[in-house]
Amino acid sequence: MPPSADRRAHERAPPSDVADVVARNIAALLERRRHDEARRATPERAADAITRFAGSMRFVGIHLVLFGAWVVGNLGVVPGVRQFDPGFTVLAMVASVEAIFLSTFVLISQNRMQAQADKRADLDLQVSLLAEHEVTQLITLVREMARRMGIEQARDPALDELAQDVRPEVVLTHMEASERGAE
Repeated sequence: MPPSADRRAHERAPPSDVADVVARNIAALLERRRHDEARRATPERAADAITRFAGSMRFVGIHLVLFGAWVVGNLGVVPGVRQFDPGFTVLAMVASVEAIFLSTFVLISQNRMQAQADKRADLDLQVSLLAEHEVTQLITLVREMARRMGIEQARDPALDELAQDVRPEVVLTHMEASERGAE
């Protein structure tokens, strides 16, 4: 078995202390992440690579050396080196242009990351709504069983409210009205 296939098989093998369903979900999420990564366009990959490099200590070190040499070279203290940017105008322009491009690359990466976060939030909401619906159905079922068995807690009025499905659009409307009232 090739090393990469062996690594993937190992990633899919559930650890002994994790339930099979959890291991399966982890494997599915990792596979989805690989799939999304493979679908990214070349400009997005380039923007992420540049952003990653610009956020590294290596980038800082390179700039310390280059800008430091530029400044020392233009102070006129190095014998045999003639000042080529006495007012540091060119250095300021280079730094400004670099800052413009770097901030653009960072924004591109942040936009992509925000789109990913929005997808995850949508997935979280869908899973939460499904879980809420399932719990509501379980409450209804258990309550009916408790009624038939003559258990007094089945008549608790609080269960009427818990047995109703949550309608997200109603909750959002209520939240927005509450926010407007608080302003």
